[in-house]
Amino acid sequence: MVPGSQGRAEQGADTAGDPYVPSHGNGGYSVESYELDLDYRVSSNRLTGKAMITAVATRALSRLSLDLGNLRVGKVSVNGRRAARYSHRSGKLHITPAAGIPDGAEFVVDVQYAGNPKPADSPWGELGWEELTEGVIVASQPSGAATWFPCNDHPGDKAHYRITVTTDSPYHVVANGRLVSRRTKASRTSWVYDQAAPMATYLATLQIGRYDVLELASSPVTQRAALPQGLLKDFRTDFGRQPDMMKLFCALFGPYPFTAYTVVVTDDALEIPLEAQGISVFGSNHVDGRRGSERLVAHELAHQWFGNSLTPATWQHIWLNEGFACYAEWLWSEESGGPSASQQVSKAHSRLASLDEDLVLSDPGPELMFDDRLYKRGAITLHVLRQLLGDTTFFDLLRTWTKTYRHGSVTTDDFIALAASVADGPDAVHQLFADWLDSPELPPLPRTRRRR
Repeated sequence: MVPGSQGRAEQGADTAGDPYVPSHGNGGYSVESYELDLDYRVSSNRLTGKAMITAVATRALSRLSLDLGNLRVGKVSVNGRRAARYSHRSGKLHITPAAGIPDGAEFVVDVQYAGNPKPADSPWGELGWEELTEGVIVASQPSGAATWFPCNDHPGDKAHYRITVTTDSPYHVVANGRLVSRRTKASRTSWVYDQAAPMATYLATLQIGRYDVLELASSPVTQRAALPQGLLKDFRTDFGRQPDMMKLFCALFGPYPFTAYTVVVTDDALEIPLEAQGISVFGSNHVDGRRGSERLVAHELAHQWFGNSLTPATWQHIWLNEGFACYAEWLWSEESGGPSASQQVSKAHSRLASLDEDLVLSDPGPELMFDDRLYKRGAITLHVLRQLLGDTTFFDLLRTWTKTYRHGSVTTDDFIALAASVADGPDAVHQLFADWLDSPELPPLPRTRRRR
C-alpha cells in the first residue's frame, strides 16, 4: 500500500462525490485499473471505445455507478456476464450486475460506447475532450474525464491505466505513461501507452496532432516535446532551460516521480497551459522565442510532484497543488538570475493586500478553487514556513513530503503534521498555518530573517 492510499479509499472511492464537484464520483468501490481501447476518426470526431475497469468493492454492491458524459452506451457486462440492467442519464451510468458483488471482492466492468465527444460545461469553463483545428486536446481538471471514458471521477481514486488509441496515421498520439507499441496498418496507426504509477482520472489525457517529436534531455530523466514543425525554432529558446529546471526541482523536491516527461505544444492558442500525469500541454501562444512563458514552464513541471504524484484527496486541498507550483516558479526565478523568492513574495503580498480578503486557503470553496489569490497566498505560506524552519529543514521537509506520499493522496492536515514534526517549535508551525490557511484575513509578512 502506498502512503496515502488508505486516505484515498476513505475519502475518495467510498464517497459518492467530492463536495466541490458533488455530481462526480461514486461510492462503494475503489478502481485498480482502466484499460481503454479507443478508435478515433479525426475528420468526423467519432470515438468508439471499450473500457475494462477493474475495481474492488468497499462494501457489498447490488448496483454501482460510473461517470460518463454524452457518449452512447452499447453494452455493459460485469465479471463477464451481461448486466441485469443499466441506465445512462445525467452523466451517470447506473449498472445492476447479474449477481451481487461481496464486500472486498475484485470485479471487472466492461463498457462499450461510442459517439462524438465534446467538452462538458462546468463552473470553471469547458472541460475534457475538445477538438483542435487539427487534432484533439483533453484537459479534464477537475471533472472532465467522463467526456471520453466511463470512470469514477474523483481525485482520490487513483488507478493504473493502459490506453490504446487507433487513429489516422498522419497524427501523433501522446497519452500518459510509457509508449509500449506503435503499429501502422494501411492508413491507421495504433498507439499503446501504459501508466503504471497510480493516476487520478482528471490527469488522464490524450493529445492528438500533427506533431514532430524532439528529444530534449536524457538526464536526470528523459524529456521530450511533441509540437508542430513551425514552432521548433522558438521552442528551443522558450523551453531551452527546462532541463535545468528539472535538475533544480529534483534537487529541491526529490527524484522526478515518473519515467519520463513530455511537453506538448498545440498549433492552437490556449488560454492557460495544462498539466497531466507525466505531460504538460501548452498552446502556440506560449511559444514566442523570448521566454515569455518561462514561469509557466516551471509551474507545469512542478505539478509532476505537487498534484500528479501527490494528488489532493479532495478538491478542498487544491492549494497543495497550486501553492507549491507557484512557489516553484519563484524558486526557478531565484535560481536563474531573476527576482528572488523574497522579492516575489513581497510583490505578491502587496497585490493581495489590495484585493478582497474572502478566500480561506484551507477550504476555498468551488467558486474560488482556481482563483489566482489561492496560488499566490499558497506560495507565500510556503515561503513564510521556509523562513521559520530555515532552508535546510524546509527543503528536507519538501523531499520527505514527496517521498512519504509518493503516488498517494494527500490532505492539508498531512502536510501540517509533517511540518510540525520537523520543527523546533511545533506550536509555531501550527500557528503559522492557522494564520495563513484558516483565516481569510491576509497576515503581515514576518520580519524575521530567514535561517539557513
